[in-house]
Amino acid sequence: MTYTIVAKCPETQRLGVGIATYSLGVGGYCPFLARGRAVMSTQAFANPRLGPLGVAALEKGVSPAETLKLVAASDAGFDYRQVCIVGIDGAVEMHTGERCRSWAGHETGEGFAAFGNVLAAAAVVGAIARAFVDSTGQALDERLLRALEAGRAAGGQAAGDGSPLPERSAALIVMDRDITRDINLRVDLHDDAITELRRVHAGYAPYVDYYALRADDPANTPAQDVWARKNL
Repeated sequence: MTYTIVAKCPETQRLGVGIATYSLGVGGYCPFLARGRAVMSTQAFANPRLGPLGVAALEKGVSPAETLKLVAASDAGFDYRQVCIVGIDGAVEMHTGERCRSWAGHETGEGFAAFGNVLAAAAVVGAIARAFVDSTGQALDERLLRALEAGRAAGGQAAGDGSPLPERSAALIVMDRDITRDINLRVDLHDDAITELRRVHAGYAPYVDYYALRADDPANTPAQDVWARKNL
């Protein structure tokens, strides 16, 4: 009961994940980052143990394809999982297990994968992919948010009886080569988590430059409230 977009921005070399689900606190146990190497996300009958195993391999230089094989071999329940890895070179590795709850599936493109399970229809994943492609030229965080919003508009999640399931948690992660410019935002429990994630992002994004300045040049960084009054 989750839908996700994992992608690389070819212009900035950033990697990112946008994810939304009926489950709680999804940002804490599905997305995983190997800085400068790849981004990985797992879901369906989620097994968070796969994340650290995958990241350790990726950080050693193991390819996304071989990392996915390694993760699969470690997990007796792999047929119940969805796992995606997108590498810094744009390589996309995607697995949707045969025992994921319907509707479950994925769509891949150049440098991205859209996927989900317990969805209203295949059109949800298609809408996520189209929104990502159609927003080419925008910042990666904006593209990921638009993709999640498109998935929701296309029907999002659905229970076994076909009734809609709300998105109760969501996360947006964009990994830069420079950690001071990362975006890592979570909504852990909300009645409309994607709308709330959009609100949190709108508030946070203008501060990215300030937080990088604070790390790089503390002697010349004004107090946050002073900077905000001048720049926002």
